[in-house]
Order: sequence, then structure tokens, then C-alpha cells
Amino acid sequence: MTLVFDLDGTLSDPLEGVARCYNYALAAHGFATRSEIELAGLMGPPLDQGFLALGVPADRIAALVASFRERYGELGYTENRLYDDIADVLAKLHGNPTGVCTSKRRDFAIRIVDMFSLSHHFSFVSGGDIGISKAQQLRSLLDDGTIDHTALMIGDRAVDIHAARANELLSCGVLWGFGSRDELVDARPTYLIAKPDELLRFAAR
Repeated sequence: MTLVFDLDGTLSDPLEGVARCYNYALAAHGFATRSEIELAGLMGPPLDQGFLALGVPADRIAALVASFRERYGELGYTENRLYDDIADVLAKLHGNPTGVCTSKRRDFAIRIVDMFSLSHHFSFVSGGDIGISKAQQLRSLLDDGTIDHTALMIGDRAVDIHAARANELLSCGVLWGFGSRDELVDARPTYLIAKPDELLRFAAR
């Protein structure tokens, strides 16, 4: 079984940096900034969907995404913390093939994985971009043989569970990220866990 981890809200908490980058982009283009609490609800889906949810007109989203990434690439990705016990759990899962599938652009995801000294745990890092859904990312991983249909998608938002279901994969919702219990239960994951060490139930025997 390949364990496929979401990044934001599953392995690490990037809210501080992401919120600052959203507000940097909003302010740079004349839009009102938002509270961190409001921006927390945008964690998970791609940036274009986040800016649409904030009321940014569709024809201006590309410019705001570029501004977001300008700050994120210089500073925002470092304003991030690894969740407690994640490094220890990953070390104990060494018998399993593991990878990352995130809506975040791949080069940013690799920087974050490297920053936390986790790269040796993962055999692949799949990153997204505007117009590419997580379901499409998982389909690409299946099509190129990186994963098979025994893979388990692990994430904190409904989008992770829906992407797994769209590809007939197992899924595990985690409750320490940004998705609520109700959101995850409604998405119908195969498993639902509250603490990182519960991931050890999937360790290879």
C-alpha cells in the first residue's frame, strides 16, 4: 500500500505564511485584506478557487496568483510548522512506499519537504497548478504507475477524499488540519483519524 499524503493541513500547518501571501496579493491589487480566521477556510483547494471565494473577478485572478507566489516563493513557504509527531510517524512508516500529492505547485512543495528534512521519506512529490484538480493529479500518478489502486490518500479536506473516490482509491481523513469533522464525514473517507500516530495502523507488516 502506497501512502499518499496531502501537504498543507496534513503534514504541516502553513496558515501564517499562506494568509500573509493572500493578503499581500489582495492589497497589491486594491482588494481588502482578510483575517487569518477567514483565510483558514481556503486552505487546501487551489489558489484560483481561493481568490474566487474571496470575490476576486475571474479576469483578475491570474495577477493575484502571481503576486501571491511572488511573496510565497521568497518568504511565505518558510512561515510554516511541522505538526507534532509527523516526523516520528513517517520514520516508523519506513516499510511503506510514501509520497506527497498537494495542490501546491511542485517546486514549492519540494522546498517545504526539504525544509523539514522529510525528503528521504517520500518516493515522489506531485504538485498541482491552476486548472489541475487533485483528482487529475491522482489519475496521472495511476496512469504512470507511480501508484496503484491499493494506494491510500491521506488528507485534511473533503477535496482529498473526493479526489480519492473519483479514482477508486482508499482515503483517510485527518482531524488535525483545516477540515472540520462534519466536512470530512460528509465526504465519506474510508478511515477517519484524530492523531498522527493513528497512521501507524497502515504500517507494513
